[in-house]
This record gives sequence, C-alpha cells and structure tokens, in this order.
Amino acid sequence: MSILISGSIAYDTIMVFPGRFRDHILPDKTHMLNVAFMVPELHRYFGGCAGNIAYSLKKLGADPLPMATVGSDFDDYARHLDHLEIGRDHILKLEDFWTAQAYITTDIDDNQITAFHPGAMNEAHRQAVPAGGDIGFGIVSPDGKQAMLDHSAQLGTAGIPHVFDPGQGLPLFSAAELGLMIERADWLTVNSYEWEMLRKKTGLDVDTALDHLAGGLVITQGGAGSELITRSARQTIPAVAPEAVRDPTGCGDAYRAGLLFGLERDWAPVDACRLGAILGAIKIAHAGPQQHDFTPGSVARRFQAEFGQPMPD
Repeated sequence: MSILISGSIAYDTIMVFPGRFRDHILPDKTHMLNVAFMVPELHRYFGGCAGNIAYSLKKLGADPLPMATVGSDFDDYARHLDHLEIGRDHILKLEDFWTAQAYITTDIDDNQITAFHPGAMNEAHRQAVPAGGDIGFGIVSPDGKQAMLDHSAQLGTAGIPHVFDPGQGLPLFSAAELGLMIERADWLTVNSYEWEMLRKKTGLDVDTALDHLAGGLVITQGGAGSELITRSARQTIPAVAPEAVRDPTGCGDAYRAGLLFGLERDWAPVDACRLGAILGAIKIAHAGPQQHDFTPGSVARRFQAEFGQPMPD
C-alpha cells in the first residue's frame, strides 16, 4: 500500500566550509556574533523531508505519496519527481510563493549551520489527508506548524497508522500540542538532541511517552546508532559503517524511509530500524539528500552482510 509523507519539499543549497566552526566562534563573544566562512564548495540539491523520504522509499520499491505545498519555482523539482516516477497528486503549487529554501553550511566535523526560508511550506495546511484510498501508513514530518497539527489529526481520524517526526519543527509547538500529536501517532522518532528538547518541554520520559504510543519510540544517535524502545524491549541498533563520510544532510530522512518501509510491511520493528541504519550509511557517503543510489537487491545483500540474517520480504 501507499505511504503518505506529510512534510516539506525544498531546495537545499549546501556549502562546505573546509575548517571547524569552533575555531572561528569565540564563546565570550556570542552576544555580538559576526562571522563569515569562506565556502569554496557549493551545491544545489532537491531536498525537504517529504522529498527526501519519498526518494529513498521509491528506490526501495515502495509507493510514496509526498504531500506538500510548493511555489512558483517548483518546475525543476517537478521534472525530477516525474523522472523518478514519484506521484505529485498531493503536491499543491502556489504561484505567489517560493518553494521552501534551505541554506546549509557544513564544516569538516559535519556540524551544520542552517538558514531556512519556509515560503510555500507555511501554507501546507491547505492540503488535507485524502479520505479512503490505499494509504497503508503515514508520517507527519517537519512542515508548516498548522499543517503538522492538522495532518496529525486527519491521520488519526482516518485510522491510518503513522509516525510523528517533529524534527526541526519541534520548537514551534507547545507542550500540549506536542503531547496531542504524540497521542495520535503510533510511533515517535527523534534524534537524541530532539529527544532532550522534547523531554524538557513536555515533561515526558520514556515510560510516559510509551503510554501514548501503540508502537514505540525510535531515537537516532548518528554514528552511535539508534535506540528502539517499546513496551516489551529496549534495543540498540548499531550504526552501519559507511563507505565514506561526505555529507550528513538527509541521513535522518533516509533512516526514516527505511523505518517506514519496514513498519508498513509489518516487519519486526528492529528490522525496520536496521534497514534505516543501512540507508543512512548509504546516504552519508554521497553529497546531497537525493544523490545516493541503490537497488532493493543491493540493500538486501547489505542487510544480510551487516546483520547475519536475510532482509524480511
């Protein structure tokens, strides 16, 4: 069945600073910060959470349905999605806005400084989760604030199991709003930094979060792997060693694509997380969030090699 991906579609301009931010930021001068980084390497990519997740899902052989709002400059991205044979039925184009734009500077330690213009993304609440159809699973990923609230409610009303991934949108919400979206979701996924932010903002701990989740909690930890927490077990999924470390942009989205692929097919959650770890390792070896290439067969072989068991069907 199809996987509905509520989230952003954006153009990513990625600049690589061949040094360390920490060498240029004086801790006692942050109240008057004025720094400039020379970035000899610059790339422009197709990005955004919905686009990135859909890309990896399509490569796996799934049927992703990105649901997003874009601007008048969407034509290049539209041709890209058409080339990938990713449907655009739930992408709304608004001529009076720009498509969301991210400007990301990465240093040699993979730290990132990002400036983000939301553009048409802030109008994503004009879209609604389609009623009926063959949607088997969904995700609420970073998007316009009202859209995330609305799509969470609509997925819940429709009875569509889904993941809540607040991501960089987390600071937009009150504790009550976050609690409500967690209650509606089957799964919550955050990175370790976001988990600490969410925990402090809402007062939730692991046990109280699990009280509201039919599935469980996934906390990604970069090179340290990820943690899968359910009512019955707490498991650590080791990171998969990448062939190279080139660009972390989009690694979390690649992981979430693997997680969604497995959950929609009713795999054991630990295997869904393992697939996410493999896709994250494949992605980080390539620059840009949608430049990595793989086939279902190559991923299955790597799954067997990494975890000593066949990848589930």
